[in-house]
Amino acid sequence: MPLIIPPAPAAAERSLRAALTTPAALRSPHPLNLDLSALRPALSLPVHRLAPLTGPAGPRAARLTGWRFLLALEGRPAGAGETVLTPDGWAFSHFSGGPYTASTQRAMALAEALPAPYQAALLSVPDLYMLTLWLRADPAGDPASGGPLPEDLLVPLAPAPPGIAAHVPAGADLLLAQLAGRLAPLELAS
Repeated sequence: MPLIIPPAPAAAERSLRAALTTPAALRSPHPLNLDLSALRPALSLPVHRLAPLTGPAGPRAARLTGWRFLLALEGRPAGAGETVLTPDGWAFSHFSGGPYTASTQRAMALAEALPAPYQAALLSVPDLYMLTLWLRADPAGDPASGGPLPEDLLVPLAPAPPGIAAHVPAGADLLLAQLAGRLAPLELAS
């Protein structure tokens, strides 16, 4: 079934497009060593940050932190640009390259082959320096709110933490419980 890709806020996309034509963007903390003016936004996904994985299992909170735009050069993935929500609205944050670009595209292709429709987003798990493709079971839900629900799927992107299989869809409740269990020994040691 096709994935539902929510449209990025117009102001977020404008800030990214402006950065692609601004020499100051080359000083991004993670610059792309490419001609920015040749890059084109190919896909945009909301990015949510998962609240710390502590306490008993249950509903997990996540908050929208930005929109990531996968960038293409001549139709091929070349990097990403990210925008963030500020008190003044959407603003360009940074460009990045690296494995998450290709991994996101691979996970999206895998998700397209699933039998049920899902709404696509990215879920950052900062406790483990992990990023997942979040497949929300409610394809009509608000892309800016909510947290992972048990019926949602998470697809860890590569590189995933040791012991977590990249590109293998898992129920959100099961994967988050596994991740919380990995962090529990760290909390006891402090």
